[in-house]
Amino acid sequence: MVATEHSLYHSLLRVSALTLTLTLLFVSGTIHPLTSRVTTQAERYLATTISATAGVAPTELNQITAALTEQQGELDEREATLRERELALGLQAADPERNWLTAELTTWLNSALLFIVLVLLLINYVLDLRYRRHDRVDSAQHAT
Repeated sequence: MVATEHSLYHSLLRVSALTLTLTLLFVSGTIHPLTSRVTTQAERYLATTISATAGVAPTELNQITAALTEQQGELDEREATLRERELALGLQAADPERNWLTAELTTWLNSALLFIVLVLLLINYVLDLRYRRHDRVDSAQHAT
């Protein structure tokens, strides 16, 4: 019988489960509330760095895009003004940035990945157990 407990696949599953667990604990702020803020700031820094290094030669399409971006900025300013008015009137929640979809997306993704890895790990062990039982029955039948 081949020893499957120490295969590369099993090691990879264990390491990935541990890595995802530690990442989830770090990103969610369970270890310390500061870790959640560090993660958010690192994501923003990377997004800013990536967008700051991109550049293209000016063309007609780029100029149109720049004009549309400027109009979008004006619309965003108007939206911010409306949001302030809504807050003053009590029509909107005080902190729209804490939307679970945007603020907790990393935590939810890590949780889903960890769950998938754990399910695969469980399926793997169940299949290994069934294989061993089947192998014992076969070896017992061949011995008689």
